[in-house]
Amino acid sequence: MQSFDMQTSRAERRARQPRPGRGTGGGTGAVLDSALALRDRDILQRVRAAIRHRQVMLVFQPVVQARGHNAIAFHEAMLRVMDDTGRIVPAREFIFEVEELEEGRILDCLALEQGLAELLRTPELRLSINMSARSIGYRRWMRVLDKGLAADPTAAERLILEITEGSAMLLPELVIGFMSDLHRRGITFAMDDFGAGQTVLRHFKRFSFDILKIDGQVIRGIDRDPDNQVLLRAIVALAEQFDMFTVAESVETRAEAELATAAGVSCLQGYYHGAPVAQPTWRRQATGASGV
Repeated sequence: MQSFDMQTSRAERRARQPRPGRGTGGGTGAVLDSALALRDRDILQRVRAAIRHRQVMLVFQPVVQARGHNAIAFHEAMLRVMDDTGRIVPAREFIFEVEELEEGRILDCLALEQGLAELLRTPELRLSINMSARSIGYRRWMRVLDKGLAADPTAAERLILEITEGSAMLLPELVIGFMSDLHRRGITFAMDDFGAGQTVLRHFKRFSFDILKIDGQVIRGIDRDPDNQVLLRAIVALAEQFDMFTVAESVETRAEAELATAAGVSCLQGYYHGAPVAQPTWRRQATGASGV
């Protein structure tokens, strides 16, 4: 395992390289590049500090059945990173910088560890947890999974692992084998953010995802977008052909929810049905607390 200090972000590497058509003597472009590199280094240092001090937590968002009177199908657990003041660092500020680094693998481990602990504490809970295809083969991640499944024989059947479309397409052969192994242990898989990337259909046929989560860029404003309505129906038909449940992500309005339901989507997720919260209902019931 490499030391954190020996690893650099993509932004840092780019900042060290001369840009085509530019000198290295300054100018507006050089100043901007330098500012961006300093910002990215600061973000990476904050993520590293959060990992060292385990300043991370899960928040939970419900995924509801489209035709089930808002009955909850499962919850998605999302990892949040906090700085030394307790402020949540928005994922968009660091996620692309850590994706290729060991920090990204460790964040996946922490999300899985906390998610499995939640499943152990709450026997009726079904939970999806995000991971990168780059964490496949990372020994610490697999140790966390094995330990969690050994602690609770029912955890595997209540665990959903979400892998983004883009991540799956980086390493399709590895993902296919990994999914096959864990399916035999009872784990469910969801392809996240479908529609945002470029899935090659020959790989899609070989993947064995159980759930297809349709990216928010397809869903947002779909009641006013005839092209996306056609696209959504095509995605639903594709999923049905491969016996996959569908989840419409980023549903924020009643009109979006109704149109997605009419198109045949299985489940809905988004602020219209509930924001991600750190204290979900089952925790509040267990502690007798009120509020979020």
